[in-house]
Amino acid sequence: MSDCGCGTEQAEKLERTTLTYLLVINGAMFVIEAVFGVIAQSTGLIADSLDMLADAAVYGISLYVVGKGVARQAKAATVSGWLQIILGVGVLFDVLRRYLLGSDPQSILIMSVGLAALAANITCLMLISKHRDGGVHMRASWIFSTNDVIANVGVIVSGALVWLLGSRHPDLVVGAVIATVVVRGGIKILQEAKSSTQGAIGA
Repeated sequence: MSDCGCGTEQAEKLERTTLTYLLVINGAMFVIEAVFGVIAQSTGLIADSLDMLADAAVYGISLYVVGKGVARQAKAATVSGWLQIILGVGVLFDVLRRYLLGSDPQSILIMSVGLAALAANITCLMLISKHRDGGVHMRASWIFSTNDVIANVGVIVSGALVWLLGSRHPDLVVGAVIATVVVRGGIKILQEAKSSTQGAIGA
């Protein structure tokens, strides 16, 4: 349960409100980063946009299972974890494709959109912080938001390095790193979901 110090019904209402905000923010940032990622030819931005898409899907699933018991919450977390892993692997293939075929990332655009995404994800992190010790679906949301902030910083740094070095490689490296973080986050969520399910069975 959320550490809001309130009853179950009020805590669930707060969870729903928080998840709704997170869903809207991540959905909007997915569209923004995807569009500008294509324009900027940035693997880092595209990787981050797909991460936002995965998060939006996860928040939608989590919103559906609020108050519906540990078993459903664990199933939702499991779906979320696999979604993260699949998208992360997809981005790794995109990194390889761009490495082989070439790209021309636009540094200023990368940094500008990266800053906007960072502001959005810090807002998400602040919203979810009160629920990070709640159900497995809320802990998964906390993991996503934390990873997103790290990824955003990486995108901004890659944009700066592209500008300073005149090379596309920083963007490719950061895209690969973000994809790896996404996959690792998905694995961690699967582990949390499994642990939560075993705990419910043993209770």
